Amino acid sequence: MNTPTTTPKNIVLIGFMGCGKSTVGRELHKNLGYQLVDMDHIIEERAGKPITKIFQQDGETAFRDQESSLLRELCQPGNPRRIISTGGGIIGRHENRELLRNLGYVVWLNAPRDTIIKRTLKHKTRPLLNTSDAADQITRLMAERHPLYAETAHLEVDTTGLSSYEVASGLLDCARYYFNNPE
Repeated sequence: MNTPTTTPKNIVLIGFMGCGKSTVGRELHKNLGYQLVDMDHIIEERAGKPITKIFQQDGETAFRDQESSLLRELCQPGNPRRIISTGGGIIGRHENRELLRNLGYVVWLNAPRDTIIKRTLKHKTRPLLNTSDAADQITRLMAERHPLYAETAHLEVDTTGLSSYEVASGLLDCARYYFNNPE
């Protein structure tokens, strides 16, 4: 895979479902004016159905294939600066982890298990949580994904007790430093 000579100045948000990627993405969009790309919403629009239906009708692999395809599309040169909010499981594929790092400044929004449970169990739109023990599923998935988020991210932010405005403000300072002093 060809690595760009300079990293595009995108801010890419990764993290477990319910950690605040979409909310923080909207806040960053307000502050920067960069285009906001919510990958889950684009996949739903293109498929003409919600993610829960994609999982039910086509399976998780089909959804992950769409996710990887969209990520490759976002990595095409010449795109404008963007805020990119990803799905929680995008880091499951090695190819995606490489693409994410080539796409820009990758920020892992993290929150404790109990916070994630509180935020996600009240919504029925999370296909991976349609199980008899969703809390156990969250625990298992978080343990599986934790090292992959850590491998992919340039920065980890614990969002506990912070407003989306506070998280976005801190990220902007870190992103400015990163883009002025690349690795």
